[in-house]
Amino acid sequence: MPQSRQSQISLIDTPYYHCVSRCVRHSFLCGRDTVTGQSYEHRRGWVEARLLFLSSLFAIDIAAYAVMSNHTHVVVYVDKALAQSWSMEEVLRRWHGLYKGTLLTQKYARHDELSEGEQLSLNETVNIYRQRLYDISWFMRSLNEYIAREANKEDECTGRFWEGRFKSQALLDESAVLACMAYVDLNPIRANMATTPETSHHTSIQQRIKALLNNAKQPTTLMPFIGHHRHDMPKGIAYSLKDYCELVDCTGRCIRDDKAGHIEHHHSPILQRLGINDEQWLTLTTEFEQHFSRAVGSEHMLQQYKNNTHHQRIRGMGQAKALLKRA
Repeated sequence: MPQSRQSQISLIDTPYYHCVSRCVRHSFLCGRDTVTGQSYEHRRGWVEARLLFLSSLFAIDIAAYAVMSNHTHVVVYVDKALAQSWSMEEVLRRWHGLYKGTLLTQKYARHDELSEGEQLSLNETVNIYRQRLYDISWFMRSLNEYIAREANKEDECTGRFWEGRFKSQALLDESAVLACMAYVDLNPIRANMATTPETSHHTSIQQRIKALLNNAKQPTTLMPFIGHHRHDMPKGIAYSLKDYCELVDCTGRCIRDDKAGHIEHHHSPILQRLGINDEQWLTLTTEFEQHFSRAVGSEHMLQQYKNNTHHQRIRGMGQAKALLKRA
């Protein structure tokens, strides 16, 4: 039986989640339909642009994404504290960037005078909007509904475009986050859509590599890598961007060359810090979704997540012992 989204999202345990949406129709999300010969490649741009636009309005940062032929992957970071710090004006500015709101919120935005009763009603509405702006379900809804409408308009048809609810996985520790990000970034290579990370179009890794090659700052649309753990760390992923890009590149070479069991003949410094050996890493980055269901992390973190979400059992305990233990 499907689990409610509320029972899968536990911000007490982690702010990181892996979300996957798949098409239900024969017609493609993107790519070329081999049956009709029609190309839908331009839709990749729709998805990517919408995804990055939403991250500018929601209190949800994007750590990784990949737009594939019939599905999308995104790794997100939910920043609840940021949303709670926003003023009423900021919440409404962001919400009105997505939806019209109500007559009352529009009246407030015009700086019209409100009665005491209207102000109380507005406060309640703003609290609802604030919660939605750090809600993964609302984020994915704002992405998928928009793409479905655009695709239906282009195809001149109606009906369901996506395969029901999106799938989400809680990423409970650093190992799970890094492995899932690499798994997402390497999706085009595993699918033979690209030969290198830098030629993997409409992916987060391509954006990050372009910034490195141009000696530019990290992409402002993506959650940054901020280096090693230290005092008063800013928000971000606690590893070097250069190390991560090198790790993704050499992992991609192993995937393409079918050389399981090693990473370019040496052990990556990131893997040493994560405590994962080469074989474990290659298994995680090629079979991530096969081994875990609604949550990914060490055995201890999975047990804690199970208790906090009141599940009787969590699939993946055995794989957590084998793949995410200290090497």
